[in-house]
Formats: sequence, C-alpha cells, structure tokens
Amino acid sequence: MKKAVIIVVLLLIVIGGFFGFKFYKKNYGNNIRKDGYVLIPHGAEFKQIIDSAAKYVDDKATFEAVSVEKDLPKNFKPGRYHFKKGMGNSDLVNMIKAGNQSENSFRIGDFGDVYQMVGKVTKKTETDSLKFVNELNKIAVDKGYTSAEDLKKYFFIDTYNFYWTVTPAEFFKKFNDQYQDFWTAERKAKEAQSGLSRDQIYALASIVFKESGGKPDEMKTIAGLYLNRYKKDMKLQSDPTVIYAINKQTNFKESIKRVLYKHLSTPSPFNTYANKGIPPGPICITDKNSVDAVLNAEKNNFIFMCADPSRPGLHKFTDNAEEHAANAKVYQEWLNSRNIK
Repeated sequence: MKKAVIIVVLLLIVIGGFFGFKFYKKNYGNNIRKDGYVLIPHGAEFKQIIDSAAKYVDDKATFEAVSVEKDLPKNFKPGRYHFKKGMGNSDLVNMIKAGNQSENSFRIGDFGDVYQMVGKVTKKTETDSLKFVNELNKIAVDKGYTSAEDLKKYFFIDTYNFYWTVTPAEFFKKFNDQYQDFWTAERKAKEAQSGLSRDQIYALASIVFKESGGKPDEMKTIAGLYLNRYKKDMKLQSDPTVIYAINKQTNFKESIKRVLYKHLSTPSPFNTYANKGIPPGPICITDKNSVDAVLNAEKNNFIFMCADPSRPGLHKFTDNAEEHAANAKVYQEWLNSRNIK
C-alpha cells in the first residue's frame, strides 16, 4: 500500500513537472529566434502584430496563444518594440501592453534646411514626411513665422533619442525646450552687447560652422574676422553662402566642391558675394559651439582667410590684401594639382 502511494506521488510529480515545464516554456521560456524590432502603428489590428512578430519569434502559435490569454488584442500600445533573445511570450506581451517601446537615435546634422532634416528624421518615425512638415509649418505660424524653415535656429547639431511614435509637436518641444535652456541670462547679455539680432547671430554662426568644418579650433577667430568685415561695411564674401544659394535653387541636388568665379553672382539674398551684410537666416542647422563663438568672438584685426593646404581643415588669416592674395594663389594651385573642380 505504501509503495503504491509512493508511486502515485511520483507519478503526480512527473505529470505536474511535465505540465509545469510546458507552462513555463509557453509563458517564460525564450521564444526569440533572432533579435529585431517590431513596429506597431496606431490603428493596427492584432493580426498585424502577430505577423510582424513572426519574423523574430521561434514559436508563433504560443506567442499568439499567450497574447490572447493576456487580452493583448484589445490592450496594446503602438510603438517600436525590441524583441531580443531571452524573452518569453509573457515578457513580450507585457512589454507591448505597457507600451515599453525602445527609443531610436536621430542624428541632426548640418542640414541646409528643415525639410532635409525632416526627410531623414521621418525614416525613423511613424509619421510621414509630408504630415511632419505640415505640422511643423503650423507650429511656425503659431510662433509668428512663415514656415517650418524659420524654425531652423531651434535645432542644434547633435544625436537625440526619440520614440518611433513621436509626433511633430513632441519632436519640436524637445528642441524648443533646449533652445530656451541654451539662452541663459549670460548669453542674453552677450547677445545684447553684440549689437546683432538673434537671427543675425544664428546666420553668422552657421557661416562660422561651415567655414570651420565644425571644428572648434578656429571658430572664435573666424567669428571675429566676419564681424570685422561686417562692421567695416564690407561684403562677408563667404564661399559657403554661395554654395547654399546654389543648393537652394537646385533643391540640394548639386554638389559644389569648388566655388568658381561664375558662381559668385548667383542671385540670392544669402549670397554674401552679391550682397552686403549678414544673410537673412542661417545657411544650415548649426551647433552650440558656433553660436557661442559668435557671442565670444575673438578680438582680432583679420579680414581675410584662406584654407591652408599644409594644415587640412585650418586656415591662414591676415589683414593684408597682398598676403591674402599670395595665400589664395597657393591654395588655388593646390586645388589644381588635385584636379578639384
């Protein structure tokens, strides 16, 4: 009798263990075949979730079963979800129900205009580029501007994290908050001392960024040089403004490696060879260093600069026209020797 009881107990343990293992494997055991991201848009149907997950889960049937048991069909949140090895069905379903999506990295570079930026950004968002632009246009109008292009100064070059479901309003708020934080009382005081409007500061900062190649080494020196030209009522004569003028006309489809004499007369208010003064706006999205360089410009007498082929990325500065002509000749010969046209 005692032996029979032991056998029954052992049998129950085995059966319990068998079903317990099946329950554990179904709910908590690894069900990921390969890592990946599942995108669930607003208004998605449950079948879309299952079909998207099928590329990454090892057992689609158990994932679907656990999803139904946990009422996922009626309680999921849109987003970009990271399915990674080691996760079980219960983990996956809970993640989607809670909306614990993974952020995406966005690199905001020195885009020539806001529309270029939007084109890149929306490759990683649920919202398409047209809707994104339209929403930014509305934000710009609400701020008293004409279009999204007038928001360029709110953006700084850097890497940012956003969710795939980020709305244009949420996207811009991050930059608007950053913009407000950047303009501290100290910077506002320097702005007032500069005698420049904020739009002029950003326009000049964008020229400084382009001329320096984004390297901080010479930014303050370059800023000082252009302020000298501006105060002397000289044309700024910045090559990047000519390139920008051409790019605006060609929708940024033409690559200008070398500014030639024929380019200098390109009709545009941004062309500082054709017009005196600081351009009406920035020629690119710039960085914080460039704006600070304008606010803290070096006090110098330079009015000429020329790329130095012996020090890639750096320049020769002077206040002497003859010396500048000699520097320019060396640089032109260097370009010719490399057949850069």
